[in-house]
Amino acid sequence: MAVNSFEEYRFKPFIHKAIGKLGFRQPTLIQRKMIPLILKEQSAIGQSQTGSGKTHAFLLPIIQRIDPLKRQVQAVILAPTRELASQIYQEALKITEVNEGEEISVRNFTGGTDKQRTIEKLKQQPHIVIGTPGRVYDLVREQALFVHNAAMLVIDEADLMFDMGFIHDVDQVAGRMPEDLEMYVFSATIPEKLKPFLKKYMENPVFENVTPSRLVAEQIEHVLVPLGSRTKIDLLGQLFHVINPYLAIVFINTKQMADQVADQLTGHGFKVGRIHGGLTPRERKRMMKQVRDLEFQYIIATDLAARGIDIPGVSHIINYELPKDLDFYIHRSGRTARAGNQGVSYTIYDPSDEDAIVRLEKMGIQFGHQDVRGEEWVDLPDRNRRKNRMQLKEKESGTSKVYVRKPKKIKPGYKKKMASEIERLKRRERRLQRNKKK
Repeated sequence: MAVNSFEEYRFKPFIHKAIGKLGFRQPTLIQRKMIPLILKEQSAIGQSQTGSGKTHAFLLPIIQRIDPLKRQVQAVILAPTRELASQIYQEALKITEVNEGEEISVRNFTGGTDKQRTIEKLKQQPHIVIGTPGRVYDLVREQALFVHNAAMLVIDEADLMFDMGFIHDVDQVAGRMPEDLEMYVFSATIPEKLKPFLKKYMENPVFENVTPSRLVAEQIEHVLVPLGSRTKIDLLGQLFHVINPYLAIVFINTKQMADQVADQLTGHGFKVGRIHGGLTPRERKRMMKQVRDLEFQYIIATDLAARGIDIPGVSHIINYELPKDLDFYIHRSGRTARAGNQGVSYTIYDPSDEDAIVRLEKMGIQFGHQDVRGEEWVDLPDRNRRKNRMQLKEKESGTSKVYVRKPKKIKPGYKKKMASEIERLKRRERRLQRNKKK
């Protein structure tokens, strides 16, 4: 029977109180699938897209299972970036802070902080550890953090964890946890290269794929904007003036190009933020605070911001470049249209992007086609219109189909010539059939 209310999980009273304060009405699909498994102590893999509610799919049942009287680490939650770890930590605090009984201790351990000071504060072990794999492993290796009794390990954004090279540190942490470890893996995709690691620690896990049939939210409008004879930076400036967004993220593939574009836009008088892996921990922390304080109308970002960083209020996405891995287009566009709001995802393209666009269309994305002329949007014809191509006209010939090129312009006598061409092809088809029978 489908669960339509959080009440059916019979969480502790303080958790239900927190759910009410968070404004949750009913569980999302990933929550309906994963919460019962975690409550039953069954290792599982949850595959779902960004914005599906997966953070609370593991936080709620884990907090339910914590025994406050046992002053030891009982659950470890690993995330690939400091920002994502901090977000999970903040959400965990929103649940535990309303607990009026025994305190449930939650700590966040990420790089960019004073390790020695952190070690000094670990004289009393937390119940729940949240952090990045490198820093958590450092603390375990220093024998400051003790995870040998922790029954639960969550790996969030597992495919990104692998891509960023952190899976070794995850392995080292997991290897120091109990043999009967429960592992809960959340990922947008489950690539082949990740499966050996999963097999090492997970014996017959439950696999829940709740990726919707529509990969992207219906509230997102997808628009292609042709580059034409303009430079990308000039067209980007035009887009800024025309859309005048509440908050727009411009996605670029490399941190070097992101800095270059941000510098050029700054030179044009735009105040832009930037988020990429080249920033120092202090710069990233300051930048995220400025972003959340709405000091910028435009953010230049690499795909670090497409996965695991929740930036509220994003009204527009602009793909300055299409991502090399097209799955990231889904993650990028998913930064807008959050919480039922509308959003627009623009993509600047030139002819070299045609193959990638076709593949995105096959993934179910329907693009509009528009251009900026002066300070106005102009609707363009469907870019697939075969305006300058030879069209194919299908003709039935018995059980086989014959394709004949239709001329660009209708000329006198074209019907007669086309009939002659069809007859010639039919004769060839009959000849081939006879030869096959011999």
